[in-house]
Amino acid sequence: MKSPTKTIIAAAVIIFGFSAIFVLSNHLERVKPEVPEGFADRDLALQGKNLKGFSFGLEGAIADWYWMQSLQYIGKKVVDSKDDLNLENLKPLNPRLLYPYLDNATDLDPNFLAVYEYGAVVLPAIDAAEAIKIAEKGIANNPNKWRLYQQLGYIYWRLENYEKAAEVYAEGAAIENAPTFLKMMSAKMKSEGGSREVAREIYLRMSEETDDDRIKENAALRLLEIDSLDERDAIRAALQNFNEKNGRCASSWQEIFPLLRSVKLASGKDFRVDKNTDLIDPTGAPYVLDKQNCYVLLDPERTKLPLK
Repeated sequence: MKSPTKTIIAAAVIIFGFSAIFVLSNHLERVKPEVPEGFADRDLALQGKNLKGFSFGLEGAIADWYWMQSLQYIGKKVVDSKDDLNLENLKPLNPRLLYPYLDNATDLDPNFLAVYEYGAVVLPAIDAAEAIKIAEKGIANNPNKWRLYQQLGYIYWRLENYEKAAEVYAEGAAIENAPTFLKMMSAKMKSEGGSREVAREIYLRMSEETDDDRIKENAALRLLEIDSLDERDAIRAALQNFNEKNGRCASSWQEIFPLLRSVKLASGKDFRVDKNTDLIDPTGAPYVLDKQNCYVLLDPERTKLPLK
């Protein structure tokens, strides 16, 4: 039987060692020379899987450290970026260490559900294979957690692999106490996987069920984007209708308001106007009226929506 004193000393040594590594890492970060951009991310010095069984019950704390490092890492990448970011494609940030951080955290704490959720939402915009890998790891470690199947189904949906997404949603629906939503999504994937209504349902569920503010904000933005796509379709139809009836493009939004009054948007919401009676998108930015081509565009300078 191990002496309690020896156990305490060993634990103290490990804690001191980690503290020393963190302090040294911070010092090296301050004094390191400039390197080419492609070499800015160094490989992780510590691998979580090599620490299991040697951290005297501190696995959870070390997993939390990897988790916080992953958030700070991607956050710094976003802040330092000089380009406009597309949430559907974060590859220009070159965040090659995000997966290793998440992988290490879940090696140390296989039940760290927040890490799997974050990986499922963010990694598809970086590396689809890594996104699938972290989600499948979550399911392997937590086979009775239906939300992990929902997250893997979301990844395949984003990849437009609706057949596989339907299969994963069905597997999740078979778990005890799983919501009927999963069974419904499995059926919808087979018939209308690429529709906006499916997208709206997915992001609405994501927003309602997550405890992660970053994921909630992303889902909310996606819902606004879907609303705007519906609005722009209706506005373009009204502009075309006006052009056909009058032989010219509308010169102001007011000219097509009568045509929009009868439109029922899929979201159940109404069109919005500002104090100048200009049509505005769901983020409050005015839509741009292209009077030469009878078309509606987003305002690239003011909208918060993705420009696509």
